Parts: sequence; structure tokens; C-alpha cells
Amino acid sequence: MAKEIWKPGNMLYPLPVVMVSMADKDGKYNIITIAWAGTVCTDPPMVSISVRPERYSYSILRESGEFVINLTTRKLAYATDYCGVKSGRDVDKFRELGLTPAEASKVRAPMIGESPVNLECRVSEVLDLGSHSMFLAEVVAVHAEEQYMDAQHKFHLEKAEPIVYSHGAYLLCGEQIGTFGYSVRRKPERKTK
Repeated sequence: MAKEIWKPGNMLYPLPVVMVSMADKDGKYNIITIAWAGTVCTDPPMVSISVRPERYSYSILRESGEFVINLTTRKLAYATDYCGVKSGRDVDKFRELGLTPAEASKVRAPMIGESPVNLECRVSEVLDLGSHSMFLAEVVAVHAEEQYMDAQHKFHLEKAEPIVYSHGAYLLCGEQIGTFGYSVRRKPERKTK
């Protein structure tokens, strides 16, 4: 197979696309769309988001040290894009999009009520890396929409139709093709007569 060599760049796609909600020192809410977000650690549970210093949300995050990661879905695709291209300096995104600011249990930042999963986060460290700063944060609470729980209390995020981001496009997550460990799981032996 022939491949082209490109200059170094971030080609790790697709990425989770999330809406990060926050509150400034005066209690004014804002939402920023982030595609550079990820899991960092299990114990303690930690995540990261990366934000450019020139973004309106940057100083709020630095000052407050708290935010909520809100997972996005097909129904939230328009709002996800809007919150990534409109600045909180100019518009109240909750009001403009008809989103519900729900009270979080551990942080002052609001959750987005329409999101199926909300992760309340407290910043533990900020790493200034160049074009972006990475906010490392501990997850202090998780809220999951009950309508996506089955009778065995297993959560089915796929029913909410989560979206991802790839090269400027929002995509629905695809069909399940396996489960963790399926490649090494013992196959049931066939009975012979």
C-alpha cells in the first residue's frame, strides 16, 4: 500500500466531541465545544481538555478551576457546532439554544440537562503546551440519564446516538463489532454425536 508522508500533525481521529460548561466568578454560564478531550487516569478518575488561551472560556477555566464535560448526541449536534463557533463574549449559549442549565452536585459549573452524561470536574493542573493549554481534572461526580439504563442497570449510551468529530465533520458512532476481550474469549466447544 502506498502512503504519502505529511508534516507532523494531529491525525488522531475520530475524537470525542463534548460540550464543556462552566461558570465565571459572577455566576455567568458559558459553554465551549471541545474535541481535544480524553481520559487520563482511572484511580483517581481524571480527564483532560485542551483549550487555546485566546478563547473566552480559557480565563473562566483558569479562574474557576471547575467545569462539566457534557457528552453530545445526534439531537445535540447543532448546539455542539454552535458552541464551537460562537463566543460566550457575544452570546448566552444556554438561552440562544434553549439548553437547560442543571445544577451540579459538586461544582458550581452547570450541567447541560439535555446531555445523557455529565462529568463534574475539578482542575488539578494546567499544562501550558504551546498553542493549547491542557486542563487536567479529577472527575468528582458523574450523572447518567436513567432512560438509557436497562433492567440489569447497564448503561446503553449508544441509544442516545453519541457523535464524534473527524476532520471538520460530526459523525454518528457506528455499530458494535465486538466487546472488550472478545478476541481472546474462549469459544464454546461444539458437541459431537
